[in-house]
Amino acid sequence: MNNIYINGEYLKTTRTWHAEDSPWKADQIVRIIQNNHIRPMRIAEIGCGAGKILDQLSKRPYLKDVQFSGYDISSQAIDLCKWIDNKNVTTFHGDLLAENNADYFDILLVIDVFEHVPNYMEFVEKCRHKAKYKIFHIPLDIHVSSVLRNSVICNRYSIGHLHYFSAESAIVTLQDTGHKIMDYFYTNGALALFKQHPSIRAAIANGPRWLFSKFSVPFSARIFGGYSLLVLTE
Repeated sequence: MNNIYINGEYLKTTRTWHAEDSPWKADQIVRIIQNNHIRPMRIAEIGCGAGKILDQLSKRPYLKDVQFSGYDISSQAIDLCKWIDNKNVTTFHGDLLAENNADYFDILLVIDVFEHVPNYMEFVEKCRHKAKYKIFHIPLDIHVSSVLRNSVICNRYSIGHLHYFSAESAIVTLQDTGHKIMDYFYTNGALALFKQHPSIRAAIANGPRWLFSKFSVPFSARIFGGYSLLVLTE
């Protein structure tokens, strides 16, 4: 499974490396940074893909003076980054967590990444040493609907998720690897990104998902799915 990011299979499946979702993801990242009054000068992203999240962040007024660095083990992903014309964004083909890489940043972004990594606990623990603050975006694949439909198996081969989390197990994973939780909130990608990923099934699910979220977002996430968790750690 780890080879799909190197041999071209992941690019063939996703076509864009999910770059179309980048403006929305950047909005969520800026929100948590501003909410916690962090003023970074250097931000890195591990598993940066096509680099569009960094490109979007660099255009936000709050982060206009920040230098951004993106790292990815996939040469296909870094090739996509070549289309970015932005002096504040630099991308690298390589492993930021390698022992010979001593770079250290104000913020490390880990956006929809560690669910793809075979040894995810070791990966998350290593991230702790690469920046003062870490921001994780974690898909919440475990919910009542996914269990009933057995959808996690489909996601395993279509989008490469090897590990599956609820909000509670995501938080415990970060704590068990030495991270101090500073802030977190749910993000509703299924609803916010429906225009980018339209389908009849998604349209049907979004109705009750939206309705129940008016009463309790955690309950809606636990029953219907479609949510992720954005977490700031120190």
